[in-house]
Amino acid sequence: MSPSVRLQEMIRVIRGARTQGEERGVIQRECAAIRAQFRQSDNGGRSHNLAKLLYVHMLGYPAHFGQMECVRLIASPRYNEKRVGYLGAMMLLDEKQDASLLITNSIKNDLAHSSQYVQSLALCTLACMGSAEMCRDLAPEIERLLRASNSYIKKKAALCAVHIVRKVPELGELFTPAARSLLSEKNHGVLHGAVVLITELCERNPETLEQFRKMVPDLVQIMKGLVMSGYSPEHNVAGISDPFLQVRILRLLRILGRNNDIASDAMNDLLAQVATNTDSSKTAGSAVLYETVLTVMDIKSESGLRVLAVNILGRFLLNNDRNIRYISMTSLQKIVQTDHNAVQRHRGTIVDCLKDQDASVKRRALELSLALVSAVNVRSLMKELLLFLTSCPPELRAHTTSGIFNAAERYAPSQRWHIDTILHVLTTAGGDVRDETVPNLIQLITTATELHCYTVHKLYRALITDISQQSLVQVACWCIGEYGDLLLRGECEETEPVQVTEDDVLDALETVLQSHMSSPATRGFALTATMKLSTRIIDNVDRIRSIVSIYGSCIDVELQQRAVEYNALFKKYDHMRAAVLERMPVIDKNSPGHTNGEEMGGAIKEMEPTKPKQGLAALLTIEPTNQVCDLLDLLGGSGESLQPSPAQASLAAGPSSVGGDLLDLLGGLELSPAPAPSVMVYEKNGVSLNLQCESQMDTGLTVTLTATNSSDSDMSSFTLQAAVPKSVQLQMKAPSGDALPARGVAQITQTVLLNNPNKVSLKMRVRVSYTTQGSAFQDTVQVDSFPTSAWH
Repeated sequence: MSPSVRLQEMIRVIRGARTQGEERGVIQRECAAIRAQFRQSDNGGRSHNLAKLLYVHMLGYPAHFGQMECVRLIASPRYNEKRVGYLGAMMLLDEKQDASLLITNSIKNDLAHSSQYVQSLALCTLACMGSAEMCRDLAPEIERLLRASNSYIKKKAALCAVHIVRKVPELGELFTPAARSLLSEKNHGVLHGAVVLITELCERNPETLEQFRKMVPDLVQIMKGLVMSGYSPEHNVAGISDPFLQVRILRLLRILGRNNDIASDAMNDLLAQVATNTDSSKTAGSAVLYETVLTVMDIKSESGLRVLAVNILGRFLLNNDRNIRYISMTSLQKIVQTDHNAVQRHRGTIVDCLKDQDASVKRRALELSLALVSAVNVRSLMKELLLFLTSCPPELRAHTTSGIFNAAERYAPSQRWHIDTILHVLTTAGGDVRDETVPNLIQLITTATELHCYTVHKLYRALITDISQQSLVQVACWCIGEYGDLLLRGECEETEPVQVTEDDVLDALETVLQSHMSSPATRGFALTATMKLSTRIIDNVDRIRSIVSIYGSCIDVELQQRAVEYNALFKKYDHMRAAVLERMPVIDKNSPGHTNGEEMGGAIKEMEPTKPKQGLAALLTIEPTNQVCDLLDLLGGSGESLQPSPAQASLAAGPSSVGGDLLDLLGGLELSPAPAPSVMVYEKNGVSLNLQCESQMDTGLTVTLTATNSSDSDMSSFTLQAAVPKSVQLQMKAPSGDALPARGVAQITQTVLLNNPNKVSLKMRVRVSYTTQGSAFQDTVQVDSFPTSAWH
């Protein structure tokens, strides 16, 4: 290919290359020819060569050797060369390049040029790649051009001023008077630039914001003129008069009316007029209406106007465009807490969006449906959510189950309905529920005393039907172990009684123990349930003894330990078996050590809030207790801190031989310390972070971080990160989840293990990150008052 080939011919040859290697060869030869011609002092085709180099740059190949040629062409008196030079500067240069400083003087000269087109080139280049130094040097020139008589120059100068304000915010005062005068222009391009400039000035300076609030009536008149104007071919887009300018003005009005009654009152009538007179059948009209809705919701508007805005979003839900449906639900999600009743009117349409094929729309519909659940509609809306769960995509199952559990916890009309709902979820998606679901359901079942017979019958049916859902199987095993006598009686008024024999129950538990689908934790539940049945049945005690003895040599250490202890109860301590295995008392939801995963315990709520700066010494003050040690190993604990029954307490109350034998059985366990108090170390934007410490051995410390959300908006992608000095070893366990529902209905816990072998002064920095209402937030808190006594 000849070095003097035209740009069009070079493009044709490059596009005709059949392989990438052939394309690279063509470009390398052409770049070599361009370099050679750049070295010639007298070259009439410089702009032609730079244009070809810019095309090579657009294809992703290196073109940095053309930077100095851009500087030369910008300084050229010829317009065609100057135009290509400025284009090259915008593509090849940025504020980090030293060569960009060489064009500052050329831009300044061209800003004073007699030709508006040359001035336009300089303005566009400065607005595109001007550095902070260039902006400071050329700001007076831009301010002068804002007062020019030429509308073509003024609109470009306004956009250039926006770039300067972003780069050097303190220069905003220089452009404030000129920006105010631009609002009297009739040219839409100038008005658009002026509105963008004023928006930037108001967002960056509160004093400027107060000055421009006086201009709200002028902006309202401009907007009314756009809404009520007739057909104008120059500005009409799909029947809407200049929707781009309308959107910009509405956005500026939203900023000016925020937290200001006078400005809000001045624009209420206009917003109602725009909302009722704008056609939403086309995308341009929908854009204007959407911006109107955002403005109505952000300012101090009238209640009727807010209902009108919600109705507009409701109409968007019926739009065939999925993007419009998505932004509608995103907006409704933000206002559902403040305008709950207005959003409730569109509940049917929102639920229908759960059937949408688009995953993003389906996720937004799910979040909004969960936010709409109330005590009035909990039954009907929960039916829809449970139906959605059966066909829910795998990536949404965990979020759906969590939302259903939270809603059932808050609005359950009865305990039976609450239990049935959770069991339905466990049957449908038991593998996707949170870890705390099992202890929460067990606690709920223990408090519903009159439903014990109904619950154990229903769980037994579910167990013999399907043992693949581990959470459901664990709860079923626990209930059979606790209330197996009620199951064997076959008398239940709440449901159709089923005649179940002792062999049937033991067969079901043996199936769980032997199934390859059962996890070690599930087998532990089943083995403990089998052991508890030894005090609830009569004829099959020997079979239970044989089942337990088999697992005394199990490869799983936890299961083996339980089996060995149970065997000891059968042999040496058979006289204690009935007392040890008696039915558990009602578990207090707010008892120390019980974490329900839905809300903070009452004991923690009643604590006087402690400021982070007051230290954490109280966390490490552990007092010995005179209560019975934790018998979870013996009782087959469900992962909760269960309180001992009176019979058990009496066995270990004093230095009796029975109590001593029991401690010997458990291998001489130490007494459990009282739970350490919780101290709040962070509280901001509704997020509260509590810290609890427990010393382990000589140099170890276990720190438990508990986060709650008291705001009105749900939070997702919640993460905690911790940093400590280099001499301290840190290990962070997996968090209990990443979603924090609003109003403190759930919490996230995360355990941090610290090892301080040198016993240095401990400091820890915690980073809190989360997403709410589509915006990401991040904050850091430092805890620097760990006591040195923690390591002794």
